[in-house]
Amino acid sequence: MRRVFTILSIILLITIQSQAQSIRSNTLGETNDRIVKLYPNPATAFINFDVPKNYEKNHIIQIYSFVGKKMYESATLSQKITVQLNDFNRGLYIYHLVEISSGKIIESGKFQVSR
Repeated sequence: MRRVFTILSIILLITIQSQAQSIRSNTLGETNDRIVKLYPNPATAFINFDVPKNYEKNHIIQIYSFVGKKMYESATLSQKITVQLNDFNRGLYIYHLVEISSGKIIESGKFQVSR
């Protein structure tokens, strides 16, 4: 009985590991299609958002804490936006690239603050 349990545990572990690898490869493929490039991630003191030139004037960047509190909002006036993270606690944050005229979220993503 103990041997059967060990074999089943190994099969389960292999299955979970292969599923995680396929999810990781899908996620990596999606990041190439992103509009907003952000770095460094995880961030400590600041984070940079790079947006294409055609998204500069009519879009805003919003940052929310993982529990939904709006932490930052700024019109994307240039191709590179640097956000100081002095008031951000350690944890996960979500950003939105929002079209001003319609209020539609064009892209969402997440980043981590680690101190």
